[in-house]
Amino acid sequence: MRAENGTDTNEPAKRLAEALKRLRRLAPGAAGEEVAVQLAEVVAQCLPNGDIATRFGYALHLEGELPAAIAAYRRATSLDAERFDTWYALGCAELDSGRHAESIQCFQRSLALKPEQALTHFDLGRALFYSGEVDAGLDNLRLAAELDPDLRRQAFAAIARYIPGSPRADNAAVLEARRAWAALEFVAEGRPFEPPHRRARPSGDPIRVGYVSAFFNDANWMKPVFGVINHHDRAQFAVHLFCDDRPPAKDGGYRQHAQDRIIDASGLSNQELAARITALGIDVLVDLNGHSFQSRLGLFMRRPAPLIIGWFNMYATTGIDAFDYIVGDDAVIPPEEECFYSERVVRVRGSYLAFSVLYPVPEIVPPPCLATGHLTFGSFASQYKLTDEVIAAWAAILNRALSARLFLKNRALGQASNREAVLERFHHHGVAAERLLLEGPEEHFEFLAAYARVDIALDTFPYNGGTTTTEALWAGVPVLTFNGDRWASRTSRSLLLAAGLESWCAPDLESYIDGAVALAGSAATFVDLAALRGTMRARLGGTAVCDSAGLCRALENLYRDGSR
Repeated sequence: MRAENGTDTNEPAKRLAEALKRLRRLAPGAAGEEVAVQLAEVVAQCLPNGDIATRFGYALHLEGELPAAIAAYRRATSLDAERFDTWYALGCAELDSGRHAESIQCFQRSLALKPEQALTHFDLGRALFYSGEVDAGLDNLRLAAELDPDLRRQAFAAIARYIPGSPRADNAAVLEARRAWAALEFVAEGRPFEPPHRRARPSGDPIRVGYVSAFFNDANWMKPVFGVINHHDRAQFAVHLFCDDRPPAKDGGYRQHAQDRIIDASGLSNQELAARITALGIDVLVDLNGHSFQSRLGLFMRRPAPLIIGWFNMYATTGIDAFDYIVGDDAVIPPEEECFYSERVVRVRGSYLAFSVLYPVPEIVPPPCLATGHLTFGSFASQYKLTDEVIAAWAAILNRALSARLFLKNRALGQASNREAVLERFHHHGVAAERLLLEGPEEHFEFLAAYARVDIALDTFPYNGGTTTTEALWAGVPVLTFNGDRWASRTSRSLLLAAGLESWCAPDLESYIDGAVALAGSAATFVDLAALRGTMRARLGGTAVCDSAGLCRALENLYRDGSR
């Protein structure tokens, strides 16, 4: 908005926002941030109307000054509670701050004033998903796509990413959603490359394998990946890592070989990276991202290598015909479900997530029940996996196992409003707050050390743990799960069966609940947990779940056979 004389009426707000940002740079840390927020609040109190206060909030928000922006937006709502755009902006700032519960309330206030606002439905869908209300989130995303064709691609992308964790979905719905997104993305990517001809390799020339990931620096997540890469026979396979973020950390577990090539892909478009991969003569290109880094999936639509494989972070079909194979195992993909995959399914023996822990972790300690006299169930899963169905199941366990407690820990629970929302969801099922311990994130070593306060981990569904399951097991904590109706809800089953812990995988949800209650009510459980915990790492080391070398050989055979 500009005044009649041509001056920008937003300029003072922009200048103040920039000054506050400079203040934080000059005085980093909590003290500087507190002063900046206090100044912003003082200024906001002096703003004469909701429009100016909202514009001040915009300026602060654009400068990344979230606490100050929230203060300005809230001042604007106190001046004029009927501005839908202020409530929407406040919802976005709360969502950016990780306060999902508060963002949901703000978006709902905005929609009460303007129900047909597509962008608000889109962001409300995201906020609902992150809070664990997955199906409600998907409904809002679908509505956003209907209301605004310009949002269809974004909305379809979010739906494709979220739908494996939807209690209401099934395999057919997952395939349909991902194919719908892929069709839009295919058009957006433009005409794909023709697949390059298979390289005529001289005798003894190694197969050139390229791994693509945005998460190579996340050592905890990369346990299965680095276990495989470290075991590659460099005489037969030339390893290339295409990194969309930082390269592997020095102490993260990846043992770099002199002939390995690490390529920074972060600044390259899909077209540019495809050309680079083709020029390098990559024979086999392996996607490790799946829909966790959707913007790179368009690369594979361009077919820059003769053989395209999805492994590691798939847990459902990609929906993209360009993939030749997807790697799973007998536990996650039964033969009758292959029709729900756009790729050819390849199964490895043991678990497709066989892992190696190659970085420092806390020592195993005795189960806490020996000291507390009661069982503490726990889950360190991300908040978006805590659906209403999961909360209901855990509440049913607590309502029958009256001495048991539940310990939840994740990033979202670092915010007080998110903790209050979780407590309210359990209260709805008759579970008192004192039965629950809710904690936010910590540095990873301390985060893992918190397993010392958990006796038995409870798996989430339909979106199981993967990394959280391996971390719990390595901490000596058994994970209780059940055989679900799709890959995403059988990931823990894959790990437990390969670990020789099949008794911890129930056949169905009812047995899962009954099993947890029985464990809490048996005096033998304390003794059994102590014995299991003391031998867990030695046990795992001798099973298929930690046979990274075996998984590597299986993948090498696939790369070799597919490259012929």
